[in-house]
Amino acid sequence: MPEMQRDVYDEDHDAFRDMMKEFIKRHVTTEKMQQWDEAGEVDRETMRLAGEHGVIGLSVPEEFGGAGMLTDYRFRSVVNEELVRVGAGSSLAGAVGIQDDLAVPYIARFGTDAQKQKWLPRMATGEVLGALGMTEPGAGSDLRAVSTTAKKVDGGYLVNGAKTFISSGRTADMVVTFVKTGEGNRPDAFSLIIVEDGMAGFDHSRTLHKMGFQGHDTAELSFSDVFVPDENLIGGVEGRGFVQLMENLPLERLSIGAVAAAVGQAALEWTLEYTANREAFGQPIADFQNTRFRLAEMATAVDAMWAFVDRAMRLYERGGLTADEAAKIKFWCTEREWEILDQGVQLHGGYGYITEFPIARAFLDARVHRIYGGTNEVMREIVARAVTGRK
Repeated sequence: MPEMQRDVYDEDHDAFRDMMKEFIKRHVTTEKMQQWDEAGEVDRETMRLAGEHGVIGLSVPEEFGGAGMLTDYRFRSVVNEELVRVGAGSSLAGAVGIQDDLAVPYIARFGTDAQKQKWLPRMATGEVLGALGMTEPGAGSDLRAVSTTAKKVDGGYLVNGAKTFISSGRTADMVVTFVKTGEGNRPDAFSLIIVEDGMAGFDHSRTLHKMGFQGHDTAELSFSDVFVPDENLIGGVEGRGFVQLMENLPLERLSIGAVAAAVGQAALEWTLEYTANREAFGQPIADFQNTRFRLAEMATAVDAMWAFVDRAMRLYERGGLTADEAAKIKFWCTEREWEILDQGVQLHGGYGYITEFPIARAFLDARVHRIYGGTNEVMREIVARAVTGRK
């Protein structure tokens, strides 16, 4: 299909894309993806191979064994595009995204030297997998409503509470956890602390069963007097957690928007192929005017998404992606993604409802994109406040 001419990538990104395709050919087979769906998680050997080939660790600084691309999201976008295209958006793409876009940046940006030395080299290789613990049973997009506490004791903190909907929560070796270390709900009442697998009182074994993302684990976490040493407080200073989250949320929302564009692109390609080969009333479905008009709408939406995402990636690299700009990307791209997938499923007819077809799995997976990372209703509120100047 004719594609929009995107000028966001250079020769290094093109070479990386070729490497990604080779990695996928060798290690992301149909059989592997079926195994991940059945197990509800990506196996550790594949994550190690992803580290070995530079598929993860892109956001880890070079001095700690990574690619040093924390602010260049284009490489991460290539990973998303290629994994989504082969149907691994609900498994490996999610696991890699949690590692590089959510867990690693909090250590790389805000961690102490000792924390960086301890975690980043092993996160770059895939030996250590991380997760981010924010959402709670009673607190979703409203982060100031969290009730998980970290009470200061001699040598560390006692953590009590619960988190839910935590991506990679079951398989994680460490969880960057948002906790209350102060009174009230002022920004300086919150901190980020690293809770490690195996710490007494920490349970992250309960898996949540989802309608989509079958190949990527999501879990509930519980903390019962979990002793966490002082050295695991991110940055070594209390009261910085809320600000740290706010500084990294533009990246998280850019990530969701970029994935949405990649899914939209893949859905268009799948639908073009299907409608060209499927016949009805003696002619390919693609020859009917209604189909052609729907395909034209899908292709135009995909191009618009990429134009929006590419601009955001440039802004992010320059340090200019603001919270409201990231919110625009997140809600607008995920809404267009949903519309494209809905059209794609319809044009596949009955086969669009069968999960053997990637369009059906992508449809189920994408529903959460308008929810996590901050619901699209909250994203609109953020944009509205920026546009109107009113709270």
